[in-house]
Amino acid sequence: MKHTKTHYSQTRETAHGEITIEGPLDAETLKNYEFHEQLTAFRPAKKQFEAIIGIAADFPEGRIIVARTADTIIGYVTYLHPDPLERWSTFNMEELMELGAIEVIPDYRGSGIASGLLKVSMMDDYMENYITISTEYYWHWDLDETRLSIWDYRKVMEKMMVAGGLTPAPTDDPEIISHPANCLMVRIGSKVSEASIQQFDKLRFLQRHEYRSMREGF
Repeated sequence: MKHTKTHYSQTRETAHGEITIEGPLDAETLKNYEFHEQLTAFRPAKKQFEAIIGIAADFPEGRIIVARTADTIIGYVTYLHPDPLERWSTFNMEELMELGAIEVIPDYRGSGIASGLLKVSMMDDYMENYITISTEYYWHWDLDETRLSIWDYRKVMEKMMVAGGLTPAPTDDPEIISHPANCLMVRIGSKVSEASIQQFDKLRFLQRHEYRSMREGF
């Protein structure tokens, strides 16, 4: 796949002033901005900024969409092929993209920034060529900061993901089914082939497929 990227931008007013949501951004453009020190959900802010610059620079399929003030990134979302060590990379599907991280600093939460990041992500028509997934595990959720219960947080998360067209989908992935609050969120682009959809369905129920294959081998 060529992994064509078209830049889109949207502005919105918040209680803290105007915010620009834009992307996908290349590494050189990202380097023009500061990275807010409170973007620490995954690793220290400096290390996380280096990581998203690396995605933009080193991975042809990688997409970074940011929310920023004039010069400071206050939120972002990343898209990338699944990690080679993950179940979701089993078939090396070029058309499978994973929403790897989404984060907004506390001051801007509740302003629709996260859903805005997803909406701008999907403005690019090339996203219709992908199956986009997000694996949601309750132990990654910021329950302490939000003071929400697991189930209330999941409702908020689902509402946010729906803004990008992702909806819950069943799977037999052991980590996801280990707790009822965990879920797989999926968006299937309108240009994805039926063969790719069938392969993805097999991937979603990989344990069932492997068990059936094993029984047929006897």
